[in-house]
Amino acid sequence: MSTKRSGLFIGGLLVGSAIGAVTGLLMAPRTGKETRQILKKSAEAMPALAEDLSSSVQLQADRLSETAIRNWDETLVRLKEAIAAGLEATQRERQMSETEVEVSPPLRPPVR
Repeated sequence: MSTKRSGLFIGGLLVGSAIGAVTGLLMAPRTGKETRQILKKSAEAMPALAEDLSSSVQLQADRLSETAIRNWDETLVRLKEAIAAGLEATQRERQMSETEVEVSPPLRPPVR
C-alpha cells in the first residue's frame, strides 16, 4: 500500500511542478515575447517530463505488482496450511470417534 501512495505522490509532485512552472511563467512580469520563448522551451521539455513521469509510474507499477504477487503467494501458503490443519483435525476427530465406539460398553436392551 505504501508503494502505491509513494507512486501517487511522485506523480502528483511532477504534475504539480509542471502546473506551477506554467503558472509562474504566465504571472511573471516579462514581456510577451520573453514569456512566449520561455513557454516554447517549456513545451519542448514536456516530452522529457512525460517520459520521466511514465518511467516513474512504470517503476511504481512494477513494485506494486511484485508486492501483490508476494502477498498472493503468502496467502496461498497460509491457506494450504489452514486446509492441512483442518484435514488433520478431522482425521483426529474421526479416530477419537472410532475409539469411543470401540471402548463404550455394549448397549443393554430396555427393561420392561
